[in-house]
Amino acid sequence: MAVAAVTTKRKPTTTNPTRTTHAKLVKQPLPAGLPREWYETHNRRLKAMRLAIALLDTGIYHPANASNRRIRTTAERIGIHPPSDTTCRLVRSLIHYAD
Repeated sequence: MAVAAVTTKRKPTTTNPTRTTHAKLVKQPLPAGLPREWYETHNRRLKAMRLAIALLDTGIYHPANASNRRIRTTAERIGIHPPSDTTCRLVRSLIHYAD
């Protein structure tokens, strides 16, 4: 299966010495002509990854501590739409494998 390529470009450095600079990701368009199910699964995985990272950053390291309510609250806090039950399960499985 084809996957969208991601290239990196360096951000210009800031004058603030405490702020670190990260490589900026430049999004490439997704490949055309794949079934709709592929795009839905791809976007679900991206959303679950963002949520899992946010939960790990807040100190949630065990899937049992990541209830649907907590995952949805985190989604609201980071500014994304509330995830479905399926996405919440995927977030818990990603946290499980992060242990």
